[in-house]
Amino acid sequence: MSSPALPELERLRASIDNMDAILLHTLAERFKLTQQVGHLKAEHDLPPADKSREARQIERLKTLADESGLDPAFAEKFLNFIVAEVIRHHEKIRGGQE
Repeated sequence: MSSPALPELERLRASIDNMDAILLHTLAERFKLTQQVGHLKAEHDLPPADKSREARQIERLKTLADESGLDPAFAEKFLNFIVAEVIRHHEKIRGGQE
């Protein structure tokens, strides 16, 4: 493809690639923390899920998303996806699999 837009397209894509790397590294750090939470919950016989905390987090992130010009419904779906993975990790920890 030959276009005068190509250099700008490449520059934008490089920035997107950098943002993707930041997102993944940030998620990895978040999961390291939630693993610690999972171990603490298992040690103290606390349930893997905390619906009250999850609801507060969803509302908080929906507000942040709205303030940032991001669709709050997307933020809710994103957090629900992450929370489901965290709970799965916590259940594995509780079962002694990690």
